[in-house]
Amino acid sequence: MDAVRVALLREVLAGTQWPAATRQFARALRSSVVPQGGGLLLVGTEEYEPWHLAAHLADEAAWSGQPGLAPTLVRHHARPGDPVQLAVGLGRLEAARRGETLLVVAPERPDAGLLERVCDARRAGATVLALDGGDPETHGLAHEALAVPATDCDGRPAEIDIDTVQHLVSAAAGENSLPAPRGRLGFRDRLSRLADQLMSPPPPRW
Repeated sequence: MDAVRVALLREVLAGTQWPAATRQFARALRSSVVPQGGGLLLVGTEEYEPWHLAAHLADEAAWSGQPGLAPTLVRHHARPGDPVQLAVGLGRLEAARRGETLLVVAPERPDAGLLERVCDARRAGATVLALDGGDPETHGLAHEALAVPATDCDGRPAEIDIDTVQHLVSAAAGENSLPAPRGRLGFRDRLSRLADQLMSPPPPRW
């Protein structure tokens, strides 16, 4: 989703909680990752794989000059023959340590095995964020969580779904108005980063 469509979406959602809530969550995400990159793990459930969010965050990392936003997509059914960006299995969560961030995207309640791995990653010092349907156990494991229920309090379909929220979060994470992750850059660093952005080729597609 490009910047124009994100802006239109925010305009449609003006007056709701979502523009502010997604920016707050994006701020937590951006401030938790390491500037040099490689420490953001992204995992979904067995039924829901957030590869689309992975692609958007990779784009935002390249366009905003924030390599820490580029995630490693952790998959439930990764195979050795998959492309490198799709070949990381759940065993990667067992290696999560302090300084890494684990973002869990789960429209439905994750299974017990995934929750146990997330719990272990948190105990090992990883920062856990959750973008989910509002499951209490998932939220209890997260340092920061954003709930996107599928229905409202009257049982009707919610005004926004988790896929749309992912677009808003990824766009907000790449905005220059958000704080730089873990420390501020000096003027020369920002100028150098801008030059690198202007000269770099577009990011590879997923």
